[in-house]
Amino acid sequence: MTLFLNRFSQKERPLSAVPGIVFFILLAGFFAQLYWHKLDGGPEIRVETLPDAPKINTLRLFGLDDNPAMSKLLMLWLQAFDNQPGISIPFAELDYDKTIDWLETILAMDPRAQYPLLAASRVYTVVPDERRQRKMLEFVNEQFLLDPDSRWKWQAHAVYMAKHRLQDFDLALRYARTLGKYATGENVPHWARQMEIYVLEDMGELESAKVLIGGLIESGAIIDANELRFLKQRLQEIEARQSGTSAAP
Repeated sequence: MTLFLNRFSQKERPLSAVPGIVFFILLAGFFAQLYWHKLDGGPEIRVETLPDAPKINTLRLFGLDDNPAMSKLLMLWLQAFDNQPGISIPFAELDYDKTIDWLETILAMDPRAQYPLLAASRVYTVVPDERRQRKMLEFVNEQFLLDPDSRWKWQAHAVYMAKHRLQDFDLALRYARTLGKYATGENVPHWARQMEIYVLEDMGELESAKVLIGGLIESGAIIDANELRFLKQRLQEIEARQSGTSAAP
């Protein structure tokens, strides 16, 4: 083994035996590579725009008629679209017309789905852009009318957003009246059906609120004892506010 190593070392050429031109080529290549990386600046990040929503028939074909499953996949894709490789797109920069088209398509694939309206009323409305907020709330209102007893909670949230986020009491009142008029199922809670009363009180329209409550009580349409008790209590509270006294317990 020692003899082999001695022979191998004898065959090695000293560094000084390497021609100078070789050193020059190696150094030139090294610095050229450094310069190239400096100019390249890393991978290019491109922001992709939201494409148009596909046609329903095309989606049904690809989904093999499993519409609810396809609806969930599309919603997951849309929800993740703002997170692209190397960049996060603020909601305020999304094309809301196309976003609404996607949400509408997803709901058409599965009308019982609730998450698209949750995203519309509680995710896409949290942007510092009033125009986008109003557009999304109007979409929620339109979709609510297609299935009021199932989608009432998103309409109720639209009332809240219009009143507290936009400070638009007229819009909140319109949504609240629509909610009370069309969401009449047994599963809809009393407070949701009577949101118009709360909005009128916040607007200072106490007399209008009284007239509304009185009309509901006298119409005989309210047969639930708890709801009647609630309305009578609200009426007492409004009258107490008008007179400057405390309502009776």
